[in-house]
Amino acid sequence: MLQTIVHYGCHILIPLSVALIWYKTSWKWAFLIMFSGMWIDLDHLLANPVFDPDRCSINFHPLHSYYAIAFYLILLLPKKTRLFGLGLVIHIIADTIDCSLM
Repeated sequence: MLQTIVHYGCHILIPLSVALIWYKTSWKWAFLIMFSGMWIDLDHLLANPVFDPDRCSINFHPLHSYYAIAFYLILLLPKKTRLFGLGLVIHIIADTIDCSLM
């Protein structure tokens, strides 16, 4: 139960905090862009079973692979993709924390 709360709390609270602190005038838009990083969880549909509470997503699912993570880090560099990249990196950090709590 604690693992689930921490996991989803990170997915929501970290992007919300970043948006409120650094994007005060457009925090809603910033939060939505960063929260859209949740779409990478669609790759869980390729796994069997789709949900396994004892499985670490990092380097198991295609959009959670080390190659994908490197791409997400590159997205942080250009200003136009920075928020989306930040959302993806926050997502990966949340999943990494989740893996460490297993």
